[in-house]
Amino acid sequence: MPAMSPGKVVSSRPEASEYASFYETYVSKVAGEDIVATLEAQRLQMAQLFAARSEREGNFRYAPGKWTVKETLGHMTDSERIFAYRALRIARQDTTPLSGFEQDDYVRAGGFGDRSLAHLAEEFGLVRSATVALFRPLSQEAWLRRGSANKNEVTVRALAYIIAGHELHHREILQERYFAAIPRA
Repeated sequence: MPAMSPGKVVSSRPEASEYASFYETYVSKVAGEDIVATLEAQRLQMAQLFAARSEREGNFRYAPGKWTVKETLGHMTDSERIFAYRALRIARQDTTPLSGFEQDDYVRAGGFGDRSLAHLAEEFGLVRSATVALFRPLSQEAWLRRGSANKNEVTVRALAYIIAGHELHHREILQERYFAAIPRA
């Protein structure tokens, strides 16, 4: 099949059989069917969200044992890289089963607290741009390819929706539990 032109997307949302049931929380958060446009819009929304935040806010955690804002953003970036890598491998017809990852280990090893919030926000935007560049030219056939990740079957299309839904999930938490609770200086 010919490659999809920029701005075109796969014709429909993923079906429940295209991803593990625990990802339904993420997939259900994503509106519409133009997943590439959604991913690009989210990049801009996240840039705006973090442009107005201070370094002090980046170090805030809403409860003991919870990640800081910086750690949450670092987690979002790391997770997107992993989900996009899975999509790349599956889209390129790599049938090797892909392993899972332990998010808390990644956050502990990420050193996010040692970096500026502005740099972490910039990195998220760059990773998201790379994700959009990966998905934009995929053929219909590539979007529907299936592979195994974390011992579960998943399609490339579902991974795009999981990426978008994961971002929405954490953005909601940031807005409701973090930014709403940060004491004014």
